[in-house]
Amino acid sequence: MSHNDDQWMKRTAFSSDHEMYRASVARFIADRIMPHHHDWENEGMVPRQLWRDAGAAGLLLPSISDEYGGGGGDFLFSAIVVEEIARALATGVTGFTTHSENVAPYLLEFGSEAQKRALLPGMASGDIVGSVAMTEPGTGSDLKAIRTSAVQVDGGFRLSGQKTFITNGFHADRVLVFAKTDLAAGARGVSLLWVDTRSEGFSRGRLLDKMGQKAQDTAELFFDNVFVPHDMLVGEINKGFAYGMHGLVRERLLIALRCATALEVALQWTVDYVKQRHTFGKPLIENQFIRFKLADIKAQTWATRALVDNCLAQFLRGELTPDGAAMAKLWASEATRSIDDLLQFFGGYGYMREYPIARAYTDVRPNRIYGGSSEIMREVIARAM
Repeated sequence: MSHNDDQWMKRTAFSSDHEMYRASVARFIADRIMPHHHDWENEGMVPRQLWRDAGAAGLLLPSISDEYGGGGGDFLFSAIVVEEIARALATGVTGFTTHSENVAPYLLEFGSEAQKRALLPGMASGDIVGSVAMTEPGTGSDLKAIRTSAVQVDGGFRLSGQKTFITNGFHADRVLVFAKTDLAAGARGVSLLWVDTRSEGFSRGRLLDKMGQKAQDTAELFFDNVFVPHDMLVGEINKGFAYGMHGLVRERLLIALRCATALEVALQWTVDYVKQRHTFGKPLIENQFIRFKLADIKAQTWATRALVDNCLAQFLRGELTPDGAAMAKLWASEATRSIDDLLQFFGGYGYMREYPIARAYTDVRPNRIYGGSSEIMREVIARAM
């Protein structure tokens, strides 16, 4: 599907340089990822070498300054990587964007100059895989309730606790851990520690058996009295909750962009299918119920793109508010419920994972949960009224 096809809303934010980059990202995904994606789904992860290949191809840290080894682009380069992974349904590498857009910005914005120079170039090349560990078995979206603790000792901290649902958990060389450094202070007692996974006392649990996104390595992490040197504290002590909140506008906008693209391509697959699939002697598209349902979903898809790209423009101007980002994520992720209706029109084939619509049904689903669930989004929006 061309990006300015008459089927789809014209987009004005992206320059010719952006579109050249988009073409190179799409080519890398088509050549290096999709031919092997099914095998990687069976293995539960992509090969470690793919990270270095992606770094060499410019897919990692695209909008981090070239001073630190990044691509030196603007935020739209980040948006392109998210969109092209969604367009190809290459969900085994959604961790690239966790690494580039969730982990690296914490270092860039709150890390010391020494941390940036030591770590960001390796993250850009794929030599260091980064992960962020917030969620614990009992906490979900409630960062204030985390129990992983970091006790100050001579020269650093002793970290103990458990994290779960950690994207890149298996491959991670470094993990940005949210931990309580003041157990009595609630949200005001959380700090960010940059943990080397070679440290004594660090261990990984099993690869988690997810409903979808099967090639995306997701694991439990355990910290048993792990020593973290003081120079691996990111930012100031007890400021971690504020740092965590700071990145959410960007994260939620990127999830909204992912969902808008996923819905567009799922609709396109379905339109193509119902035009060539015949039942009772005529194409499915000639069934009025199907035609009208697809018309509704197309209108919804355009509305989603209009909202999300408007929020993208606001973000580029520095004007997107937390509730604006929450509305974009809520609307766009909830709009992907229509993938269920689209799957229906494939009949039994829609339930086969060899058809992308079946993988979209499972793999797009978690967007309504992570980055803050739809219920949390509604709370954010309501509080701002």
